[in-house]
Amino acid sequence: MSNVYIKTRIRSGRYAIEYLQNIRNKRILVVCDRFLSESRAINYITDALDPGNSVEIFDQAVPDPTTSVVGKGLGMICRVRPEIVIGFGGGSAIDTAKGIIYFAGLRELVPKPEFITIPTTSGTGSEVTSAAVITDPENKSKHLISSDDILADVAILDPRLTLSVPPSITANTGMDVFTHALEAYVSTGSNVFSDALSEKAVELLLKALLSCYGDGKNLESRTLMHEASTLAGMAFNTAGLGVNHSIAHQLGGTFHIPHGLANALLLNRVIEYNSVNHDVMRKYAALAYKVQLAGMDEAPEFAVNALKELITTLMHCMNMPSSIRELDIDRDEYEQQLQNMIDNALMDNCLSSTPREIGTASIREILLSIY
Repeated sequence: MSNVYIKTRIRSGRYAIEYLQNIRNKRILVVCDRFLSESRAINYITDALDPGNSVEIFDQAVPDPTTSVVGKGLGMICRVRPEIVIGFGGGSAIDTAKGIIYFAGLRELVPKPEFITIPTTSGTGSEVTSAAVITDPENKSKHLISSDDILADVAILDPRLTLSVPPSITANTGMDVFTHALEAYVSTGSNVFSDALSEKAVELLLKALLSCYGDGKNLESRTLMHEASTLAGMAFNTAGLGVNHSIAHQLGGTFHIPHGLANALLLNRVIEYNSVNHDVMRKYAALAYKVQLAGMDEAPEFAVNALKELITTLMHCMNMPSSIRELDIDRDEYEQQLQNMIDNALMDNCLSSTPREIGTASIREILLSIY
């Protein structure tokens, strides 16, 4: 039986932000980071909103949002008691908003607000998912919270907000989209609906990612990548993810490696591990056939190799590091953290839908192979 729940209303395209003009006489809390609040970017929100609204801004979102930041946000939401919360920014800002809403609801601190997400990067898919990743700095781990209560009511995909994203972030977030689509496609929770979303996400990504990297002002390509990101988010929100994300969460929490880059470094190793299971290998191959990386007459092994070569080529073309060593992380320090990363990866929620069972030894091998 397939289980699909799609709650979020999506407004996509140039000037999608104008949806906000319909909001009148509401108490609104905007969650973003300091850069967006201190630059003119926040004006996209405030200029679009009617002056009759009361708007407060919580601008303490940080990369890899922490439990302490979410705690500060709880104080803010209790003071403002907003009727609408707007998560504005990259995945970290949106996840911060989700964390605030989740814990405020869990503790029954305020009535549940309407939730609007406005992503400024094309990567996390957080604007349409029921999950958020919160970092616990004390034990250097990332934790997934999951609840339909943090699904956005409305997601606004305005590609103009992504035009200034620098090439390195375009690369990292783009590979995050690719990882979302691939992991959802082979996960144990995949179905015909999530597969269709993954396939379309990869199709759009292959058309647009390198163009966005080379020319960030290309609005058509930015639109396609924004939509690819959301499609991939919808796919994994339906199907789940896998061990790639379980390990990537630990690399980010321990060494502050950008999430999309951590995913990219792992991707081919995880494909190789999963493809030992021939059914999973054939599923990877099916995606390669679908997006025309290989002909239908080619063997599944050839198709999977074509998929891996594509990943390597994309990373090379976008000047991404190909190993942990290139990030100037000391090998001894890396190895000292291996067991902690392994233990936390095995407890990560994403592992529940990974397609091939995995344990300590194999995660260790994968982590060592990417150094």
